[in-house]
Amino acid sequence: MTQPEHPTSAVYSSLNPTPLATRIVDHGAIARNIGRIREITATPILAVVKADGFGHGIIEVATTALRSGAAWLGIATVDEALALRSAGIDAPVLCWLADPWCDLRAAIAQDVTISCANVETLEAVAVLGCTAEVHLELDTGMSRGGAGEENWNSLFTAAVASSSVRVTGLWSHLALATHAEPEATTAQVQSFERGVARARALGLAPGVLHLANSAGALEHPDTWFDLVRCGAALYGIETVVGRGHDLEPAMRVVSRVTQRKRISAGTGVSYNHDWVASADTTLVLVPVGYGDGIPRDLSHGGEVVIDGVRHPVVGAISMDQLIVDVGDAVVTLGDEVVLLGSPAAGEPDPQEWGAVTGTIAHEILTGLGGRMARRHTNQTQGTIP
Repeated sequence: MTQPEHPTSAVYSSLNPTPLATRIVDHGAIARNIGRIREITATPILAVVKADGFGHGIIEVATTALRSGAAWLGIATVDEALALRSAGIDAPVLCWLADPWCDLRAAIAQDVTISCANVETLEAVAVLGCTAEVHLELDTGMSRGGAGEENWNSLFTAAVASSSVRVTGLWSHLALATHAEPEATTAQVQSFERGVARARALGLAPGVLHLANSAGALEHPDTWFDLVRCGAALYGIETVVGRGHDLEPAMRVVSRVTQRKRISAGTGVSYNHDWVASADTTLVLVPVGYGDGIPRDLSHGGEVVIDGVRHPVVGAISMDQLIVDVGDAVVTLGDEVVLLGSPAAGEPDPQEWGAVTGTIAHEILTGLGGRMARRHTNQTQGTIP
C-alpha cells in the first residue's frame, strides 16, 4: 500500500523530518562578527562560549572563534572548561565561576586558567600543590563578582605569598558600557587602573589585563587593555543602545505549519480565550512552544514569517504549540515558518523578541532548545592556530 506523501518545504527536504523545529547556526556570521570586532579594536579577543555558546553549541562555536582569530575562550564553569579540553581544544581558557567546591585539580591539570575573586578560592587552588595560572577578578563598580577594593590588599598579598599560584592576569567587568557616552565607563576604568597599580606595588606582575565586554569592545576604547571579552557580539547581538556595528545574527530558527483551520469572527483562541478573532480568518498551528524556549509573552505582539510575510502570533502560547493568524493568505501544510532570522530580510531576531517580551536577546538565545534540533552551516575547515 502506497503511503501518502507528506507536505514539506525545501528546508526540511534535506533534513531528518523528525524535528519539529531547527536552530540553524551560521558559522560564517560568527566569523564575520569576530572580524568586525578585530577591525574595531585591533586587540586580542576572548570569545565567550559559556551556556553552550549562547545556545549555538560550545564546541562548534569555540572552534569557529579560534579559526577566526580569537586568542582565548571564556566560560563560566569548570565543567564547560573540561568539555572544551575533552574535545581536543587546547587554546587558553579562562574559567570565572570556579570556587573551592569545584574540581579545581582537574581543570588545573588541563591548563585551564582559574579566576579567583576571593582569598578562599585562591587558597583552594594553592593547597593543591600544583602550579596554577590564575586571573584575579576585581569589582570596579559592577557590585557582582570580584573582590571589592577593601579586599584587594589581602587578595594580592595571598597571591604573592603562594608558591604554587601564578597570577598571569587581572580583570573586571563593566556595568554601564551599553551606554555609548564615553563617561559611562570612566569610573570603572579608573578603579581598574588603581587595582592594577596596587597589585604591582605589592609584587604581582599580571601580564594580561582585561576589562571590556562586548559593549566595551564596540564602543569604549579606554576599556580595551590587553584583551576584550566578547560574547553577545559574536552571536550578532548589538549591546550598545542606539548604535549598530554591522553584526549579523548567527542563529535562524525555523519550524513548519502542521495544521490549518478557518474560524469565524468572535471565535476565542487558545487558553482562556485571551484573543478573540475580530473577523473571519485562517489560523495555522506551529509545533513549538514554551517547552522549547519560545517565550510565552510572545503571545502578545510576537510575529513570525511565512513565505516572506509577517503574521501575528495569537492566543496563549502553549508548551509545545503556538497559533498564527494568517488572515486570507494562502498557506499550505508544511510551509516553513521563520521564528527567528535576519532583520535585513524583514524577519524577527532575538533583540526583537526581547523587546516584545521585556527581556534581552541573551536570555532568548540561551533559553532555546527543548525538542529543537540544531544544525551548523558554513563551518570552516583546517587546524586551529
